[in-house]
Order: sequence, then structure tokens, then C-alpha cells
Amino acid sequence: PDGVFGDTTEQAVYALQKAAGIAVDGVVGPQTTAALARGARPAPRSTAGHVIEVDLTRDLLLLVTDGHLDAALNTSTGGGYVYTGTDVAVTPVGMFTIFRQVDGMVTDNLGQLWRPKFFVGGVALHGDAFVPPYPVSHGCVRVSNEAIDWIWAQNLAPVGTTVWVYG
Repeated sequence: PDGVFGDTTEQAVYALQKAAGIAVDGVVGPQTTAALARGARPAPRSTAGHVIEVDLTRDLLLLVTDGHLDAALNTSTGGGYVYTGTDVAVTPVGMFTIFRQVDGMVTDNLGQLWRPKFFVGGVALHGDAFVPPYPVSHGCVRVSNEAIDWIWAQNLAPVGTTVWVYG
């Protein structure tokens, strides 16, 4: 908290609104205030171990330990559009494991990935400066640069971490 309604606060508001099932507009109006007051929280699906859950229906990333929700973050996943002629921007569904990470910027033919943690092929959890409350990525799981920096600083997604993507 720094007294400024900046990007990090907006990302938190998006996540709260998604968890509460209310309109996602980034504005702290009456519905958002009520959701905050009642402690709206998404329910994780995993029950054991440290798991990163990606809920494609709500576009939320959940950090879960032994069934307990540690944090919920706004994310932007595969947008469903066609790119490079035939490829469709879809985030793969299933159980995966983080197998590779890069502590820095990775640039490929689709763009830039800040501090990516790859969990299937070239698909990664990574930071980005643009994380709207709706799906726009090529298939990766985007969180804000501040969020991925926090994930790295707290060692919340080391190599070997389970990533469960479901819709």
C-alpha cells in the first residue's frame, strides 16, 4: 500500500471481482466493496501439496498449499484467436510441472516473456506489462510484472511445481 491506485491495486481488484463473480471493471464500487467486506475467495480444487491452479473459466491464478488458498492473482490466458495463419491461442488444460525457468526476459517470435516459468512446451507462467482481466495471450499464463517478481522473490513456483490448468 502506497496510497496510489496503481497497476498492482488494479490487478488485485480484478482478481477480487473475478473471485466474487461480479462485473470485472477494476473500479472499487459498491459491489466490489461488499465482496471485499464478505471476504470473497475462490475455492481451490487441489487438496495436497503446493499447486499453482489456473482457472480458465474465471481467468484466475491460485497459489494453493495443501488445499489452502495462499493467494489469488488476475491472469490473462489464451485468447482463442488465430495467429501466424493457423495456430490458435489456447492455454492447454491438464496437470503439468514447471520444468524450466529463466530469471530475465525471453524474446521469441510471439513477443516477450518476463521471468518465465515453462510448464508445457513453450507455454509459461510469466510477467507482462499488459494483463487485462480477459484472455489475450497466445496461450501462456500472464500475470503482472510485479506479480511474477513477487512469485520469484518468495520462491512460490520453483522448478518441479505442479501447474493444474482447468476450465
